[in-house]
Amino acid sequence: MPEIVGIRFKRAGRVYYFDPAGIDLEINDCVVVNTGRGPELGHVVISPKQVLVSEIAKPLKPVVRKAEAEDIKRAQEFEDKEREALAECSKLIAKLHLPMKLLSAEYNLDGNRLNFFFSAGERVDFRELVRELTSRFKVRVELRQVGPRDEAKLMGGFGRCGRPICCMSFLSEFAPVSIRMAKEQDLPLNPMKISGVCGRLLCCLGYESEQYHTIKGRLPKEGQRVSTPTGVASVVSGNPLKETVLVEMEGGARVELSINEVTILD
Repeated sequence: MPEIVGIRFKRAGRVYYFDPAGIDLEINDCVVVNTGRGPELGHVVISPKQVLVSEIAKPLKPVVRKAEAEDIKRAQEFEDKEREALAECSKLIAKLHLPMKLLSAEYNLDGNRLNFFFSAGERVDFRELVRELTSRFKVRVELRQVGPRDEAKLMGGFGRCGRPICCMSFLSEFAPVSIRMAKEQDLPLNPMKISGVCGRLLCCLGYESEQYHTIKGRLPKEGQRVSTPTGVASVVSGNPLKETVLVEMEGGARVELSINEVTILD
């Protein structure tokens, strides 16, 4: 059984799997690995473990080495250069009148590749911009357009709850979210109230969706007749959070009962 190690390159970023290559690694170790963009620094988030060969989709790249002080220093130096690159790229975008919003810039660990991330309402012809940037920085330059959710993840911000948005805090991947989830949780279907800073449905709609679905499946529906400890009653409403139902007794009195205290008659 081969071993794998989980490595993350950004906070709340996606976890990628590599071959530990016999290196003794622990969680939070900083390592150097080769990626499609060249060598990069990453942090171990899943310590080496054995898996079945059938669970590995394709051959894994090996970890090159544990990061040394020189690797970390170089990465920090590139962070300063990335800020300079952002400023220069912004000037060129304005000069070329391109309808795009620049988000971030990233060097790889070798410093021979520079990636810019941007958002735009439509496809942008940025070939002239790439030529200008390549001439200016003397490295391979790539521009990548991202969607609204990835833009929010890159830029950060605060949600309606007052906390930092989930996608930049801990969500490594975006799970599908639907309006059905909002309906099932009895939330107002006002787009302003159920959308995040990205303008898309709130990711947190999915956190309790399964719980609501399960509890609502146990709740009697409005108007159903139920048997209670004090007699037959009609269901007025249900509260999935409290797992209770409000019932109206035959005499007109209304009582709130646990769903375990009622039995559906019809």
